[in-house]
Amino acid sequence: MFASLLMNDFLLSILLGIVEGLTEFLPVSSTGHLRIVEALCKLDLGDSFWKMYTIVIQLGAILALPVYFWKRILEFLSTFPKGERGDRNLLTHPLSLTMVAFVVTALPSWVLTKVIGKNLESLWVISIALLVGGIVMWIVDATFTRPRVTHMEEMSLPQAIWIGACQILSAVFPGTSRSMSTIAAGQIAGMSRPAALEFSFFLSMPTMVVATCYDLFKTLRPSRNTIDEGNIAPLAVDSHQWIVLAIGFVVSFIVALGVVAWFMRWVRTKGFVPFAIYRIALAIVLIILLMRGSI
Repeated sequence: MFASLLMNDFLLSILLGIVEGLTEFLPVSSTGHLRIVEALCKLDLGDSFWKMYTIVIQLGAILALPVYFWKRILEFLSTFPKGERGDRNLLTHPLSLTMVAFVVTALPSWVLTKVIGKNLESLWVISIALLVGGIVMWIVDATFTRPRVTHMEEMSLPQAIWIGACQILSAVFPGTSRSMSTIAAGQIAGMSRPAALEFSFFLSMPTMVVATCYDLFKTLRPSRNTIDEGNIAPLAVDSHQWIVLAIGFVVSFIVALGVVAWFMRWVRTKGFVPFAIYRIALAIVLIILLMRGSI
């Protein structure tokens, strides 16, 4: 009986790690998918350990980005602040634009923390965000087909500010997807699909690191208010739970690394319409299930 329970935890960790790794960087919403899996499988991911677990597997997914882009990161660091062509400055270098977009996102998102918390658990909010985001992505991908910017090195400061502002939507409305909002914003601003996707990935690094570290801080040093609000509280992790965390972290990292590599190749020749269709179909199914009271 005990061995069976352990195995169930291990299998659950693998499942959730795969879901996180598959959906974190695709424009389909990892938060939404984890919440849907929780509801469909009748899981209880609301206790302290499993909330901690979701932070850990997200960190695994985050690690995939600097591993995949390590050469690109070194190139940007070596050319800072003038850029490869010598036409950049302290504010317009790709690394600077990434941080500008991050700040534009971070400050309003922090102010709207209470709104974010209220929406995180709502499957209705997630389903509507999936549907609207899918429609927007489809329209944008079909409409903005003549980009002016084909590389991150060509981006402007206003474009970075615009993309950072659009990313706020993904923080306030789970199901929107950070990737969807930043990619679509980039295309609207005149960027090519590969350029918009690459900037989306670079922007994900500081955004996700700060967001997950903030959640981790609340885990280790919660205030009375965070406990009262039902957020993550301090917890003691035993040897079995450490293994569960490690499995989720490794699985999420490996899957996310494969997804990032595949996605970068995909967008060079194909668009985002298949992901838009998937979002719309998933939203319709989810709305039907909610209306029937099945989940």
